[in-house]
Formats: sequence, C-alpha cells, structure tokens
Amino acid sequence: MSKFVYLFNEGNSGMKEILGGKGANLAEMTHIGLPVPFGFTISTEACNAYYDAGKTIPAEVQAQILEALGELEEKTGKKLGNPENPLLVSVRSGAVFSMPGMMDTILNLGMNDETVEGMAKLTNNPRFAYDSYRRFIQMFSDVVLDVDVFFFERLLEETREAKGYASDPEMTAEDWKEVIQGYKNIVTKHTRKPFPQDPKEQLFLSINAVFDSWNNQRAIVYRRLNKIPSHLGTAVNIQSMVFGNMGNDSGTGVAFTRDPSTGESILYGEYLINAQGEDVVAGIRTPQPIQTLKDEMPAVYQQFVDTCNRLEQHYEDMQDIEFTVERGELFILQTRTGKRTAQAAIRIATELVKEGIIDKKTALLRVDPEQLDQLLHRRIDENFERNQLAKGLPASPGAATGKVVFDADEAEQLANDGQKVILVRPETTPDDIHGIIAAQAVVTSRGGMTSHAAVVARGMGKACICGCEAMKIDLHEKQFRVGEVVVKHSDIITIDGGTGEIMLGEIPMIEPELSEEFQLLLAWADEERKIGVRANADNPEDSAKALEFGAGGIGLCRTEHMFMDAARVPIVQKMILAETYDERNAALDELLPMQQGDFEGILEVMQGLPVTIRLLDPPLHEFLPDKEELIVEITKLQILDPESKELKEKEALLKKVRQLDEFNPMLGHRGCRLGMIHPEIYEMQARAIFYAVANLADKGIDAQPEIMIPLVGHVNELKEMRELVNAAAQSIKEETGKDFEYTVGTMIEIPRAALTADQIAEEADFFSFGTNDLTQTTFGYSRDDAEGKFLQAYIEQKVLTENPFAVLDREGVGKLVETGVELGRQTKPGLKTGICGEHGGEKSSIEFCYNAGLDYVSCSPYRVPLARLAAAQATIRHERNNEKEAVIAK
Repeated sequence: MSKFVYLFNEGNSGMKEILGGKGANLAEMTHIGLPVPFGFTISTEACNAYYDAGKTIPAEVQAQILEALGELEEKTGKKLGNPENPLLVSVRSGAVFSMPGMMDTILNLGMNDETVEGMAKLTNNPRFAYDSYRRFIQMFSDVVLDVDVFFFERLLEETREAKGYASDPEMTAEDWKEVIQGYKNIVTKHTRKPFPQDPKEQLFLSINAVFDSWNNQRAIVYRRLNKIPSHLGTAVNIQSMVFGNMGNDSGTGVAFTRDPSTGESILYGEYLINAQGEDVVAGIRTPQPIQTLKDEMPAVYQQFVDTCNRLEQHYEDMQDIEFTVERGELFILQTRTGKRTAQAAIRIATELVKEGIIDKKTALLRVDPEQLDQLLHRRIDENFERNQLAKGLPASPGAATGKVVFDADEAEQLANDGQKVILVRPETTPDDIHGIIAAQAVVTSRGGMTSHAAVVARGMGKACICGCEAMKIDLHEKQFRVGEVVVKHSDIITIDGGTGEIMLGEIPMIEPELSEEFQLLLAWADEERKIGVRANADNPEDSAKALEFGAGGIGLCRTEHMFMDAARVPIVQKMILAETYDERNAALDELLPMQQGDFEGILEVMQGLPVTIRLLDPPLHEFLPDKEELIVEITKLQILDPESKELKEKEALLKKVRQLDEFNPMLGHRGCRLGMIHPEIYEMQARAIFYAVANLADKGIDAQPEIMIPLVGHVNELKEMRELVNAAAQSIKEETGKDFEYTVGTMIEIPRAALTADQIAEEADFFSFGTNDLTQTTFGYSRDDAEGKFLQAYIEQKVLTENPFAVLDREGVGKLVETGVELGRQTKPGLKTGICGEHGGEKSSIEFCYNAGLDYVSCSPYRVPLARLAAAQATIRHERNNEKEAVIAK
C-alpha cells in the first residue's frame, strides 16, 4: 500500500517533492531537535489522488490520516474533541515551492461548544478560549463553508463600536460569547446548516478545502507568474496548536535571519503580544519590531536569536521563520528560504561566501537572473526636493509613479490599457494578486513588513509601502485622506519603497548604479560561464550602456532603425520613390555618409570588440506613409484644392505605396530578397561600414565588423550577397589604401535555412539565429496577432506551457537551432554561432543555447547582467549534472 501520510519525525528536508516545502522543513526541524509542535503531513501525492478520485479523499488516505491522528493524540496526551483535554490543530497548505498566502489555512480546529468550555477551565482563561473559538468559526466558515469574511468582520466591528472598544484585546470572554453566537447565526443564514460540531468532520472538510485551494484563482495566477508546474499539488500539514493569544506572556511573529530588503546581516521581523499568527501576516494589527521582544521577554528573545543562527547555518541560507510564544515558551512553527529583493539576494549570496558558509558556485545559483531587472532601472532623483505627503513602512524598495486605484480588478484593466497605476488598499489579500502584478507599486494603510502585500511585492521586485496609518482610505468614495489633503481616484502619486515615502505628483528618476556586491557576483559569473554575452544595440549610446553592463560585443545592430530617424526619412523615401537607377543612387549617396557616421560611432565605442551589423531587413513600404491615412488626405485635397501640386505628389506617393503593398509583409519582399532585387542598397551599406572601419584605423581602433545578411533561405542568396560585400570591401581597400578584417554571415530565421545549414555554411563565416522570426515561421504565428488574440488563452488552457516568443520553444524551434548548429559545423567545424532574438535575454533560453553549443547570446543592454549570470548558472548546472551522471555510472 502506498504511503500518503508522514509524521514529522518520519521525514526530512530532502522530501520536499512529497511533503511540500513546509512539511519537509517541519520534519527537518523536528529531526535536529528544535521546539516544533508535533504533527503530520498529508503528501502532495495524496492531493493528486484526491483530484484523480473526483475531489474525494480516497479511503486508504482517510485511514492513514486517522492512524496518524491517533499517534499525534498519544504523543500530546490530548484527544480531538475531548472536552476534558482537547487537542486543537492547525491545517495548513504546503506546496513544493513557496506560495505565500496563495492557499488556505485553518487554525484552532477541534473547537466546538464543548471543547471551548474545556479549554477555558484548563487554561483558567475563558477570554482566550472564546477568542480562539470565534477565530476558528470565522476562518473555517471563510475557507471551508465559503461564507464571506466580510459578514464576520462587520459584526465584530459593530460589537466593538457598541461597547466602546478600540481593539480586540479589550473584548472580554462574555463579549466573545456574544460574538460567537452572532457568528453561528451568520453560518446558519448563509449555509442553511448549523456550524459543524464534530471535530473529525471539521478535519476532513478542512483537508478537502486545502486541496481545493491548490486550484483557486489566486494560486493559479501565482503559479503562472512564477512558472510553478500545476501538476505538483499541495501537501497538508496537521500540527498541534500552540497559542500566542493566552495573555501578555504570549505572542506570535515572523522574522528573517537577514534583512530581506537590503540583505544586511541583522535579525529582521515583527511580532504581536497576545495574538495569533494570522494577525501578523493579515495586517489586521500593526506589529512591533522584533528587537523590542528583547525588552519584554529577554530569555525568549535570546533563545530565538540562537535558533535563527542555527537554522541559517543548517540551511546555509537566509531563513523566514514563524514562531509563537505560549506562556513564555518558544515554539518554531515554520522555516523556509526567505524571499528577498534582488539587492538583498546579491548581498546575502556574496556575504555567505565571505563567511565561509557557501562557495562561489552556490552563490551564483542563489540569485534569480530575472530579479536583476530590479537593480537596472531608475530610482528617484535625490536632488529633487521631496514634498512628502505621508510615510509608511519601507516594505519593498524601488520607486514608482502612477495613478491611484483602489481595486485590483481596475488595476489590471487599466494596466492592460497601457496606463501606470499604483494599487492603494487598507491591506491586500491573496485575492488581490492580479492587481499587484498589474500595478507599478502597492501601498497599504495597515500591516507590517511581513504582511501579504510586503512579501508578494518583494518577490515580484515591486515597490511597496505598508502600514501607512496616516492614510485614511475611503474605498466607497475612491479616495484617501492624509490630514487635510485628499487624494482621489486617478490622481498621480510617486512612492519610494526604500524609504516609505509617498509624494504627490510625478517626480524625476535617475539611472541605476551597480553595487560592489553586484559587480563582484558578475565577476564570479564571468569566471564560470562558457558562453559569450553580447548586446543588441543600434546607436553609440546603447552600445556604451551595453559595454558598461559587461557585453562582449554587439550581437545585433539593426540598420533600419537608423533609416527611421526623422531627418533621414525624406531621403529614404526619395530613394524608394526613385523611378530610375540614377535617381536611386543619388539618394543612396546622400544616405551613405549618414550610415558611415552611425557605424563609426558604434564601432568606436566598442573598441575592437565584434559588432554584428544586419543589413536592411524590413520591406520598403514601412518607410512610407500609411496607405489609409494617405487616402484620407487625398480625398480632402480633391474636395478642397483639386488643382494643387500637393495633391499630385500625394497621388504619386499613393501609387507607389500600392505597388509596394503586400498581403503578408513578414514573408514578402524584405531581407536579402531586397538586396537581391536592389543590390545598390546593400552595396551602399557595405561601403559605409568599410569607410567607417578605414577611418577608425587612423585612430588606432581595430574595428571588427561582422556583416549579417538577413532572411537567407537558400545558399545562392547568401553567395550573391557575399560577393557584393566582398566587392565593396575590395573597392574601399583600394580607395583608402587600408587593409582590414571583416566576416560575412547570415541570420538563420526561417526553417529552410536551418534544415540546409550545411549548404549555407559554405558561404557563411557565422550564423546568428534570429529566434523571433524563426518562432513565427516555425509555428506559423504572426506574433502581434497571436499575442493579441489567442496566445494567452493557449497558455491558460495549457495548449502551450509558455509564450514561445518569451521562452524558446525547445521541442520545435530549439530542434531547428540544434540542427542548424550541427549541420553548419559539419561543413565548417569552427563556425561561430549565436542567438540575437529576445530569447537571448531569458534565463531558460540561455541555458538551452549553452547546451546547444552556441558561442554567444545577444540581448538588450539592460539584460546583459541577467544573461551573464544565467550563462554562469547554465555552465554550473551542466557541470554538476555531468558529475552526478559520472557517479551513477560508477
């Protein structure tokens, strides 16, 4: 019989796939002797069995749960449902990968009308017992019975106001009894059944609910955002309760062993006296900094500090720890690898190396390349005088400007329309996940640094401010007030998540600077990686930025972007509209010195590093006015000024636009096909490149141009274009008396090129895979149409696991890349190969490129650091996999 249920002393940290992250860590902490309330874990396999059985717990799983429950009762000396000595448990989810707040939790399970009296007698604290019971009814009703928490919160608020209380701790046992009766009436009204009193019924209904929460909307959105597979399922942890709400010698909190925002090696966290754990993470009460626990409970604080140090040393990483103090006794409820900002991730990784806890390779694997984006974008200009409106807790660093919105759905809608918004809420809940994703930043008036909003925002790299109590939010009126200032819906604010400041209006931002730790980590990455990293850049400014970020050259310089400069468009149009060869050449002669200046600027910045220059790629009609707009203008002129010269010019222009119009421009007269029919265009570009190279030689710069012919599908196209380039080079050499080196290659971006790469390699010095177009031509998708009309639905329906334009499709497009590399190197063993599509800056695609044997990847300048780190990680993982295979082979 399969094992579906494990006591905490039966597992360990290596069983994450079965026990989930939380269950594996509870087992590990039990194993190393920490004060963990005992319990058991229902495995992820049981979750999948539940779904396989039509959302029913199979009989063998039920039997194992009851057996484990019996062992828990024996271990604690308490019994579920026993009024004299009741066992109370928490029921928590525990996915393989941390999904904070995305699934459901139930505390104090086992309470009913009888056990609450037993708890009151046992603890001699009726107020605590009835407070715990009302919490259980509220959570159970919300999670299991689907009764909206709003009804309970409203009753509680009305009761507090009626009695003149400011906060929950002022409520007496008699007050809580009154609330409990009201809560039970709410349940009966909404479910038409009384609140369930049988603890075992409560337990199995709760397990069902946690399994169900694996597929709730917020969990699905979170998994999609963080690329967590949907087949893993969640474990369920059943743990004996300890209580932080038994008086002023009790409390609960959350702490990190290092600051998750900065990475500083200090204990960082919050706690609440006389509270349960959900009070801290839900943001219902604003907690105290963990350091003040030193004054209130010095012995407990020291024990907690020692435990944190022990856990960090054991797991060799920063830990996120939940704890409860019950009557002066410390219990550890959970530990997990703490979520952190990019800045903190880099500092923690490098400092753990300096402290001798991990090695450099492990440190490189600890930082998610995608996080680096957080450090490579703008922040508030320090020279600008800040007009601070309010200040909250700096929960997640970064700066953002946007329109104020108060609703997650609206945040998503406006963001989809291209507007920048800041989501403002009293506190966020897991149901707001889609709005947090859409917003530039999040601000809450309640909650602390470990509240839901803070944890989720930090994980996403979004700026966040929490606990800004000066803000009085009115959701009904869609506005908030700070003193006499009212900020309304759609007003613009700027926030600084690093300081907690909120300011009115838009504030200037400045470019980022890379920290010493960041530079050190990237230096380590460069020591390890075995694949080059270049940048896509079309001007000297972007080239300089690429160099600053560590690019080893330019992998794609798009010459059409130079043609689209406003000052050049009239000359380009003159070239296109030319009726004779001489007219076209005259226009090209005007463009040549401009192109030469472009290339000279880029090649000079790169100081001898390779620069791959793609000759003109788009169809000519892209440089002409829009056909529909022209027709409108002509119609107006025909009515208002039928004899004008302008009308005749526009009619001639429309005629040319119609001649160049294509049914499918992506597959039409573009790329090398343009050079084949109008070789004078490519000849001008080649001459401009070589003039630039010759001029730079006078400055002592050994420029390294790589001339790329786009959209080649047949070797004969490349053969003819190569001859054209070589002839231009020879002409410039003779004219200038300068000798120089250059290479000629092609962009592999249509399937036939990949499939005949052995032939094409005869004429190519290098291949650069243009995976944007290769993806379009392989799938038969027009990118704009696909992403706008059906691609997102395909991902949601699991037709595709990823957007193939964002993450390289290994099974289809990837096979063409591998085929192209293999065939090309059969012809030329030393053939240089690279990738210059957007996939060159995506970590999974970079790993594929390394494994496929490419020499380099090329991406946007701001993604160069990401690519350097991802390339190092790919190398390290490849080496470690080889080591494992070698051990297995022995």
